Amino acid sequence: MISKNSFFIKNIKNIIFIGYHEKFIELKKICNQNNINFFIITSSDQSKYLKNFEYKVFNKVDKKFKIYVKKNYDIDNTLFVSLGSRLIFKEKDIKNYFKNNLINFHATRLPYDSGGASTSWKIMKNDRIDNQLVHLIDQGIDTGPILQTANSVIPKEYQTPREIDEFSMSNFLIFFELFIKKIKKKKKFKLINQPKYIGNYNPRLNSNVNSWVDWTMSSYELVNFINAFEDPYDGAQTKINNIDVRIKKVQLHGGEISNHPYMSGIISRHDKEWIIVSTKDKNMLIIEEVLNKKKENIINKLKPGDRFISPVKMIFKSKQRVKYSSKGLKRINGRKSKK
Repeated sequence: MISKNSFFIKNIKNIIFIGYHEKFIELKKICNQNNINFFIITSSDQSKYLKNFEYKVFNKVDKKFKIYVKKNYDIDNTLFVSLGSRLIFKEKDIKNYFKNNLINFHATRLPYDSGGASTSWKIMKNDRIDNQLVHLIDQGIDTGPILQTANSVIPKEYQTPREIDEFSMSNFLIFFELFIKKIKKKKKFKLINQPKYIGNYNPRLNSNVNSWVDWTMSSYELVNFINAFEDPYDGAQTKINNIDVRIKKVQLHGGEISNHPYMSGIISRHDKEWIIVSTKDKNMLIIEEVLNKKKENIINKLKPGDRFISPVKMIFKSKQRVKYSSKGLKRINGRKSKK
């Protein structure tokens, strides 16, 4: 509840997680250790990732949702935690139904980088700070008052989304546990309103739509873009010899002669286990994996002089906005997905 510009729960009994999170096992353990009941409400699309958990599926905060929760939980003693939720929360429901006991955990320094796909955007922009943050949910997207935050430097050896996510997840569990222990002790969190004159919003990404490589980018931009779609994703997309491929294990290399922008994407040298690829500037790329549709590394079939190229129409499509609903990928720049 909110009182005198502070958030607190008098006697927390339950935590209902809304959405999906990879660390539900650990989150349940933290709840159990603090004598708090654990439950999940998720969407039909996200439910396919849940195994060995009791959960309920709702695709909207409707009458059925409200009846179910009120029948089984005392809302005054329940904390609702949104984790990547696909549900839309209306202002009147936040105040009147959830009684403002609705929070969201976000992994950026809000109001900067609100929205989705935070790790891939972080890699593209070379942002090397991990941030853990919890805020109240309001009618906006990631705009509610901040309750608590903590940040740390991402170790320099972590470069892929998987590596950065694992580091961030570890920090999140520590952050979450400390926050819950304070809630349990009836701590009052002062509301820190987010300034409205700064910040930015990042739309969600889809690795099958948004990962086409634009070879007119600088070498620095190319490496960051390709790494943004590294593991656990399938890799950045492009073509070579009229074959659709995905690129992985890429790094910047400055030990060759200078380039010309027209050379960008050309394999300048083949060293059996890797290839050297030109860019528009003085740096080159070392690429170790070029995967076909069967996910086979075909790097040994490529030759110097072959060129990576992405069709203009695919680059254009990659810059279109994707949207998700509670049932999955919904729209690509206003058009229904051909799912």
